[in-house]
This record gives sequence, C-alpha cells and structure tokens, in this order.
Amino acid sequence: MMPGKSALRTPYFLVDEALVERNLKILRDVAQEAGCKILLAQKAFSMYSMYPLLREYLDGSTASGCYEARLGKEEFGKETHVFSPAYREEEFPWILRYADHIVFNSPAQVRKFAPQAKAAGKSVGLRVNPECSTQEGHAIYDPCAPGSRLGTTLAQFDEKILGYLDGFHFHTLCEQDSDALETTVAAFEEKFGRYLRGIRWLNLGGGHHITREGYDIPRLVRVIRELKQRYPVEVYLEPGEAVVLNAGFLVAEVLETVKNGIEIAILDTSAACHMPDVLEMPYRPPVRGSGQPGEKAYTCRLAGPTCLAGDVIGDYSFDVPLRPGDQVIFEDMALYTMVKTNTFNGMPLPSIVRRDKNGNCQVVKEFGYQDFKGRLS
Repeated sequence: MMPGKSALRTPYFLVDEALVERNLKILRDVAQEAGCKILLAQKAFSMYSMYPLLREYLDGSTASGCYEARLGKEEFGKETHVFSPAYREEEFPWILRYADHIVFNSPAQVRKFAPQAKAAGKSVGLRVNPECSTQEGHAIYDPCAPGSRLGTTLAQFDEKILGYLDGFHFHTLCEQDSDALETTVAAFEEKFGRYLRGIRWLNLGGGHHITREGYDIPRLVRVIRELKQRYPVEVYLEPGEAVVLNAGFLVAEVLETVKNGIEIAILDTSAACHMPDVLEMPYRPPVRGSGQPGEKAYTCRLAGPTCLAGDVIGDYSFDVPLRPGDQVIFEDMALYTMVKTNTFNGMPLPSIVRRDKNGNCQVVKEFGYQDFKGRLS
C-alpha cells in the first residue's frame, strides 16, 4: 500500500528501493553475460541518496557537464564519464578534476581540449552521429534527426584527431528495444568501423529499455558479444530510464473539481512544474487504478494548479468520481522527473521519499520557500 494522506504531505516523489534493486539485478546480469560495463545516466536520475545501492551493481555514472560530473565523482565514485556538445574553457579544469572519460562532440573540440585531457591522464572519446534514426514519434529526443547538433557525422570527421582518441561514443535511442541498437551498430560500423582498430572502448549510449517487460535481452547480449569479437574494445552502456523504470511514484491530492464540457480535477501537482516531459514529449503518464477515457464509469481530466492553460496531465477514467482530498498516484515517476522539476508560479517542489525493502518510508528531502526564492534575485 502507498502511505496514506496522514502519513506524508502531497505532492511527493516516492522511490521504491526493492523495485530499483530488481532493475539493478537485471542490468548486472546483462553486464556479466555480455561482458560490458553499465553506467548510470544521471540526466535521468540523480537521487544521490540511492547511489550507495546503485554502486553495488553499476560501474559508474555519466554526466552532461561539470555539476553532474562532480556529483557522480563525489557521491557515486567508480568511473565518471562526461559528454557535452561544447565545453567552457573556464570550466574545463573542473571537468579534468572530476571526469575519467571525457567525450567531445566535434573534431574542433578535440583539438581544443584533448591535449589537456591527455596530459591529465584522462581517456578521450568522440561522439559520432551514425545518421541512423530508428525512433518514431520522439523527434525531440532523436540525436540523428536532420540538422542535429549532437555527434560528428562521417562527412565532418577528421582523421587527424585519431591520435587523441581512446574511444567512440554514440547515443541514438529513446525507450527502444535491442533491434534498434542492432540496426544502429550496423550503420555505425559501415561509417566508422574502419577507425576502430586501436580504439580501446566503445560507448553505445543510452535509451536501452533493458528492464522493460518483453525487452529482447538475448539480442542485446549477442550484439555486444559480436562487437567485442570483431574489435578488441571495452563496451559501455549508459541507460538512465532502465535503472529506475517503474520504480517511482508521484503522489498527489485532488484540490478541487470543476466542469467545462468534461469533469476536471485540479491537483496539487503540475505537469509543467513536476513532470515537464508530459508536455515536452508529450506523453500520458500511468495513473494507478485508472483507465482510458470512457473505459471506466467516470472520465476526468487531471490538471495542475498553475496559471498555464496547458498545465494538463491527461484524461483518465475511474470507477468512482474524484473528490477533493482523494489521492492520485502517478506511476513510473522516478525518471526525468526530479531532475526536471521547476518552481514556475512559485509552485512548491514535491518532497522526495525513499521506501526501503521492509516498506518503511523515509523523507529524504523537503523543499520550501527558500528553494524558490534562492534561485532568483
């Protein structure tokens, strides 16, 4: 059972330790069977109070800049990898301090920063764009979309930088199965395979939904093993979602109900502030005990309390009408939620709660007015 209304003040994120560990065991088994290393992509999940548990199963973390790299080095430990489309000169000394692997986005960035990185004993990589789009309906998350700024295409590759490179990196997937990876690997090899001799590692990026029910793990293992047979490289995966898939919840309360052609429940949580991917992607998050519109007896639109007219989470149906004071539990809310929250309209941030394997809940973090005021001036 989820904690009742009297136990915790809504809204709050709840991360279930047992469910996270279930995912971690799957990832560990994949790593052992395929002979690869798996890293946490912090951009999806940065709840560092969970890092001691994650550290037992994963090989390190990935970062998108200086702050994430520092968090990974200080709180996770093990290997720290960082990629940025472009590094700031004044921040690069800090990147050198915290990162073990530094991945650059272009030959120009390699020429500018790789000498410093090599002198500091860091492993240097280049992100490439195999120009192989396998996504449908996720253009905002497609690094292979036309005009993408992410990764070096073959036309822009400069063989003169090979002396600096220890590895290659590509990240092209989003919530996809291993068939998409197999297609992408073939495209990558066609374009860049000739440069893999002498390369020490290959990072296959994230977007692998490894812990999703029905994911084709045997194909993933085969793809990685065959890569390692063709090339003497260390293979990395850096999933974010797969680490905490279906392991988190956002618990909210109905504040009021109104009607305007449809029943509308105004919640104390906001799509715009607490789950921005609902609007950005967009997608319809699962709600416990609900159905599609019209599937159950009472259809209701779930919406947030901000002044944004489009602060709408989606339309759902329930067995009984929603009333003020009722709890609404959003599922699969550990990934890309806490890392993206904001305080638009002065909305309070949800508390962060951890539920241990015995079912005990601990409030890890609470937020207040100063968290809103402190980011302004």
